[in-house]
Amino acid sequence: MANRTNTNKAKDSLITIYGAESMKVNEQQEVYEKNHTINEKKVTDILDKYGWPTNKRIGEQGNWTICNVIQHADNEIRLKYLPLMKQAVIEKKLEPRFLVRAEDRIATEAGEPQIYGGQMKYYPETKSFNVWPVYDPVNIDKRRAEIGLEPIAKFLKNRFNFEWNLKEQIKRTVEFEKQRQHKNK
Repeated sequence: MANRTNTNKAKDSLITIYGAESMKVNEQQEVYEKNHTINEKKVTDILDKYGWPTNKRIGEQGNWTICNVIQHADNEIRLKYLPLMKQAVIEKKLEPRFLVRAEDRIATEAGEPQIYGGQMKYYPETKSFNVWPVYDPVNIDKRRAEIGLEPIAKFLKNRFNFEWNLKEQIKRTVEFEKQRQHKNK
């Protein structure tokens, strides 16, 4: 597979140094997109031919790679392989954390609130990242615990060095829902 992990790390470093809207970040994004196209073809060919591979066959890193490629594909690809991912979780071939990333990404791409809180968005007006609005933020940790995930505050701190603020997220979700309802009228 084309090396996406190093590409992502380079992009994250460039964002930290130059800002998310810089030319350097845009150049790295082009490399990323080229690699993703190659990887997506390889992954979908494997899944179409063999189904979801066992952990014994590809290990956690292999599962992570497949899920990461699906995660960054178009929503059409995510939706196509979501049932296969759900079955892989049931059969213990895939950890639930990979499935919820895809489910949250599908929701955010559709303009809906996410369920588990793993998706961040860059907001150009504030030039900062924040959690994409979450369905029922008060009960997010309950939903996360039910599938074996750590609390949202711990996840966001460890993954993004981001502080979860429940009051702020409730406010953001209420505003998001108002905007969605207004658009749908």
